[in-house]
Amino acid sequence: MIRAAAGLLPVCLVTLLIAGPPASGMRGVVARGGAAAVAARQQQWQLGALRVPEAWKVSRGEGVLVAVLDTGVDGRHPDLAGAVVEGPDLTGPVRGQARTGHHGTAMASLIAGRGHGDGRGVVGVAPAARVLSVRVTLENDDPLRGKQRATASGRDALAQGIRYAVDRGAQVVSMSLGGGSGSWEGSAAEEEAVQYAISRGAVLVASSGNDGDDANRKNFPAAYPGVIAVGAVDKRMRVPRFSNRQDYLSVVAPGTGIVSADGPDGYVVGDGTSSAAAMVAGIAALVRAEYPGLAPYHVRMAIERGTRKRPADGHSRAYGHGVADAALALREAGRLARPAASRIGQVGGYFGGGPLPSQPGSRLPVVVAMIGLTVAMSARVVVLHLRRRRHSP
Repeated sequence: MIRAAAGLLPVCLVTLLIAGPPASGMRGVVARGGAAAVAARQQQWQLGALRVPEAWKVSRGEGVLVAVLDTGVDGRHPDLAGAVVEGPDLTGPVRGQARTGHHGTAMASLIAGRGHGDGRGVVGVAPAARVLSVRVTLENDDPLRGKQRATASGRDALAQGIRYAVDRGAQVVSMSLGGGSGSWEGSAAEEEAVQYAISRGAVLVASSGNDGDDANRKNFPAAYPGVIAVGAVDKRMRVPRFSNRQDYLSVVAPGTGIVSADGPDGYVVGDGTSSAAAMVAGIAALVRAEYPGLAPYHVRMAIERGTRKRPADGHSRAYGHGVADAALALREAGRLARPAASRIGQVGGYFGGGPLPSQPGSRLPVVVAMIGLTVAMSARVVVLHLRRRRHSP
């Protein structure tokens, strides 16, 4: 398992290959070919865990543009054919080895992969969405990554990328990154860009980080207010040791043994909160497509309310508000999208593994009382007027 170094970096731990070991016998080499594409589809356990097939009956992300701020997306991959909008390379004057990146391609496939052929390739959570590729960082193993962080443009790449994406119409911004601007304190430029994006109606999603079993540092951009911070769970819905535990954690999603696209035609399996964040960005795209009028705050609320395995007190540093569920998030979004009047008088209950927030009570008794008071006061005025007339000379 390869740990990523500190700084603005892709938060993914590449672990092994699918479709058997590669010819070279080296870990991390990409599996390619038809057998790999078939195995990729068969091993997508996360789709069932997130209840994505049920959600597709309502929404597939049509018309939504998701910005992938990462190492670049390779639009040549067959699973991403027609899905990628090329954006700029903001890594500055020090540019890395490749124009498009492995990590960014993997994240894009988990968001909007279309698969190819019959039962082959990776299908994303929102397969009808498009992705805007904006390169803001270099791959972990790129020897120039350290030099990029040392440049002013490199330090501000994420902030620039957020603003660029929103100005080009991105409704969702996916950031499977950590340690913004080469530090663990974040930056004013990034926080201002986040608030700018939210004010323009964009939903921002970021990975919580992969050093939960070590320093468990506060991770940016996940820690910025308004960003949906995502941790990981395994197939048993347990939080793995590497997933960061923080008070600002929103939800958790599948993050171990995740198959994703790589390069122009390959596949890898990896662990990390990167994958979990990409999938929740896909859920946000499903919600955005079906309910385009929802504010970013309400999209986040729908995802947080529409969870399973919710902690007993509603939130924990490890699970956030619970395990993300695409179908339940859409149901909650539908409730939040209703006019306020239609929600008056609803009976509270349980939904998505946890209690619903208290519903406003009916206003009918108040209205009746006000009418009664008005009638009584009017009658008193009439009576007083008649008495004055009888006693007047």
